[in-house]
Amino acid sequence: MADAEVPVAGAGPRELTPEEIAAEAAKKKQRVLGLIALLKDTNLNFRWHAAELLGAEHDTDAVEPLIAALHDPYVDVQWLAAKSLGQIGDLRALEPLLAATASEDKWLREGAARGLGGLGDPRAVDRLLLLLKDPKVRVRKEAAWALGSIADDRAVPGLTEALNDSEGTVREAARNALTAVSTKPSRSAGTGPKPS
Repeated sequence: MADAEVPVAGAGPRELTPEEIAAEAAKKKQRVLGLIALLKDTNLNFRWHAAELLGAEHDTDAVEPLIAALHDPYVDVQWLAAKSLGQIGDLRALEPLLAATASEDKWLREGAARGLGGLGDPRAVDRLLLLLKDPKVRVRKEAAWALGSIADDRAVPGLTEALNDSEGTVREAARNALTAVSTKPSRSAGTGPKPS
């Protein structure tokens, strides 16, 4: 963030001063703390908006509160919390998201698949392969997307089978995932993180 720039009228972009950077960071921290507080509000709308917005903040202080929100009484909050955990990308969310894939609610299973794809951890592959056979189309589609995001070779047989899914959106997600797996950089080449 040190090279963040702010446009000035009549001039090109300028670099932020250290004081401006600190002020922006403080504002962001206050915003995150406010959203975390809203996750516990009695108003459902506040909770689900907070669960959704926290992912875009990419602040690891939100990880534990979002994990707790996976057990909110309303699935609207649960599935958005799962997706936001994936956006933040902190591996503390791995086990809670894996557990959420076994939920009876399709929305939480869908959100958990999206969250696991965001984490990009290969330990989720086996669970996501199970979700490729879920009775709900959106869950299968998200599982295929997540497997493509992780891009682990172990997913190829399941994704290949998903090319015969009865739903076109699942077939398309499986095709895209197989492309991601086949084009991923070689780990032995030391090329950095997997595509997300």
